Amino acid sequence: MKVAVQQEDLQLLAKTLQEQLLAEVSTAEVFEVKCVVNKDELMILTQHESDVIVDTQIIFAVIEEVLQSLSPQREQRVQCFLRVFGEQLPYAKSFLALKQTGGWGDGGGEGQYFSTLSSSAITYSPSIDKTDEEELFDPFADAPNLPTSKPASQIKPILLGAALVGVVVLGGGAYLLTRPCVMFECKEIQNAEQLKTKSPQLMRRAKSEKELVTVQQQLAAASAALNAIPSWSPRYQVSEELKASLSGRSEKISQVVKALQTASLATQKVQTPASSLEELQARQHLWRQAIAPLETISSSSELYGLVQGKLLNYRVRLQAVNQQILTEEKWLKKLTAAKAVASAAENREATAKSLNDWQKVQSTWLVAINALNSIPLTSPGYQEAEKLLVDYKPKLVAARDRATKERLAVKAYQQAVSTAKQAKVYEQQNQWQAAAIYWDQALQTAKKISQDSLYYTQAQSLIEPYSTALKQAQEKVQVISSLQQTRTDLDKTCINGIRICTFSIDNAGIIVRLTPEYDQIRQNNLANPYSENSDTAVDVTNHLQILREALAVISDNASLSLFLYDSKGQVIYTRTLGG
Repeated sequence: MKVAVQQEDLQLLAKTLQEQLLAEVSTAEVFEVKCVVNKDELMILTQHESDVIVDTQIIFAVIEEVLQSLSPQREQRVQCFLRVFGEQLPYAKSFLALKQTGGWGDGGGEGQYFSTLSSSAITYSPSIDKTDEEELFDPFADAPNLPTSKPASQIKPILLGAALVGVVVLGGGAYLLTRPCVMFECKEIQNAEQLKTKSPQLMRRAKSEKELVTVQQQLAAASAALNAIPSWSPRYQVSEELKASLSGRSEKISQVVKALQTASLATQKVQTPASSLEELQARQHLWRQAIAPLETISSSSELYGLVQGKLLNYRVRLQAVNQQILTEEKWLKKLTAAKAVASAAENREATAKSLNDWQKVQSTWLVAINALNSIPLTSPGYQEAEKLLVDYKPKLVAARDRATKERLAVKAYQQAVSTAKQAKVYEQQNQWQAAAIYWDQALQTAKKISQDSLYYTQAQSLIEPYSTALKQAQEKVQVISSLQQTRTDLDKTCINGIRICTFSIDNAGIIVRLTPEYDQIRQNNLANPYSENSDTAVDVTNHLQILREALAVISDNASLSLFLYDSKGQVIYTRTLGG
């Protein structure tokens, strides 16, 4: 029986491929599909007219999609060919390696279509008239005819019935003769036979699950009524055959009804957005459960018309869920990647030792957050992404603040060092006022560097030398300022109508020399003290005393020794520090 089943399965596969090509390829109505199994390997030939231009990649992709939908679970090689009608050799071919449970059609699970593999060939071409020239391509053209099987011989029911009646009568079981369908007419069999004749039409006319269930209930009732016929009834064998026939049809209806109910459940679930990838995968499984049984309904079945309309719709729904899963897997990958990036940001944060490190921490957190922000509201991963954003955003802000603080610290440190270099330049130029200003700026800038900054320790090492340099510069400024005042005071003191004296200042002290003119006046007054200008002589003597006192005050203010000489270089007066 396996060869016969395989023949039907291969025909079903060819038919399925033909329908899928019709649905997805605009020129599919001019295609013919053949399937053959040779040495445990499935071969598929697709033929078309010579004037038809096709995209071979699309054709092979459609075939592969149909084969993959059979849920294969072990490796299975498949060869696909494209050929023009009348040509002996194909012009394109493709090799597929699929996984499948058991063998093709062992009936072991969902999506199983094919029975035990052997060499055979089936052609499905509902709309193409073929000639013998189209069967030139081996192994399809030369495949052997499929063998048929004969039903086992059976004992004639009338003989069995007669023997049983004889046993009953001889045994005195008058009651048994009154059992249904023993001696009198058999309404159960009449009803069953009528329903057997009528049910195909009822099944063919059914447009919904409800109508199918009604037919199934009628079949179940008729079959149950046949159970009352005893085994010794001459009609027992007929009743068993009728029960088998009605049960077979009931099982087919049950298969379709279950698929429709599964599809109805899947339809209800898609009314609300999926909250997880697992939920989407569960919906995908429901659609596959609904589709698989319907795909086994052959074109000769009374249920084919109802099934085909549903099947196309279900496939579209499954494709939509498949696309949702692909999209969701993409977003979940992005979610996983964002978590990995966040982990990297935390690791970098723990080991950050420079401005560059903190800038990398900031940019890494930003990458993670941008990835989470890209996950749409419709994605099941959106809620988790939102929770992660609540956790990650404050960390980004903290990293940004720290990077900003480190950037300001680096800038301040570099500015302090640069300002100190300029202060040294002013020192070399004896511009102590400018040097003091720059040393003060460098010191204050170093002090502003934050304590939690990586540059805090380096900045602290600058404070002591900069403070010392500032103090020295300020002292120099003080000295220079004092000398300037001393010079001003000396200028005022050495001029009184005439230039009385000149002066110079060095490390030894203040050196003042009387001018020859002033000495001459002083000598003249000393040589003739009683002249008519005797008052002038007194004034000159008093003035020299006043000059000495004024110079002494200037010496004290400048903290410098004083040396007073006349115009000839003779010491008139000296005053040392502390004297």
